[in-house]
Amino acid sequence: MTTRQVEHEITVDAPAPAVYRLIAEVENWPRIFPPTIYVDHLERGEREERIRIWATANGEAKNWTSRRTLDPDALRITFRQEVSTPPVAAMSGTWIIEPLSGTSSRIRLLHDYRAIDDDPEGLKWIDEAVDRNSRSELAALKTNVELAHASEEITFSFEDTVQIDGSAKDAYDFVNEAGLWVERLPHVASVRFSEDTPGLQTLEMDTRAKDGSTHTTKSYRVTFPHHRIAYKQVTLPALMTLHTGYWTFEENASGVAASSQHTVVLNTANIARILGADATVADARAYVQNALSTNSRATLGHAKDHAENRR
Repeated sequence: MTTRQVEHEITVDAPAPAVYRLIAEVENWPRIFPPTIYVDHLERGEREERIRIWATANGEAKNWTSRRTLDPDALRITFRQEVSTPPVAAMSGTWIIEPLSGTSSRIRLLHDYRAIDDDPEGLKWIDEAVDRNSRSELAALKTNVELAHASEEITFSFEDTVQIDGSAKDAYDFVNEAGLWVERLPHVASVRFSEDTPGLQTLEMDTRAKDGSTHTTKSYRVTFPHHRIAYKQVTLPALMTLHTGYWTFEENASGVAASSQHTVVLNTANIARILGADATVADARAYVQNALSTNSRATLGHAKDHAENRR
């Protein structure tokens, strides 16, 4: 058995405890790691946990389960994939955060892995994926850790909800069946939709704006029938550097509350070009929220009609 051991590192201008916290709290991951689509907890203890991760590797969306051991005193987190996705036979590693000063630290990311049947082509694929993802993860981590304090003003979340007199399943199905949106949603001009792995979707679509212009978006979606669909947009409009979100469907006494939640980080470099020289961060927030809410509310409205007609 050939086990490969590799290490990547980067230095960041942020205190070690803050860096540790960002990595330890997995809900941050879609925001700080470009390949990560969504993460949730399967089990959670004081120092041990099991997490499910959906992420892209070499341009393909994959998912796996990892066990993690958290050591906040030593600023170390070890992880091991429980069930790896071919061609990976086994994958484990360690995050080590080393303080360099009160305001800077070194992040070391260690991996050890082997390929199924020691296949050289498989090992080469893993080498490339680990190297590319480690470099992009560490570069993004550096950027996002250093921006963490500065970006509070430009990071925001919001939610739109409609009450539906119908079933959660029917409302969920409407959002889940995005391949049919071109027939069902007036603002969608065309759709490319695939779900090669059940519950992991790729959605690319052209949507029409109020002024008649169309723009293309691509997202990866993770589905949890019939209560949640989480997504990460990977082609971003000029005013955003990040866009994640989820649809939720919660049954209540009068039917189902269907919600669309968005988390956005603004791209401040483009505000003047898109909105004019006098535009502020507040103007950009309002513009982005209005654009996203308009589409979400339209989709939720059609989901409501669909579910109530199916009743």
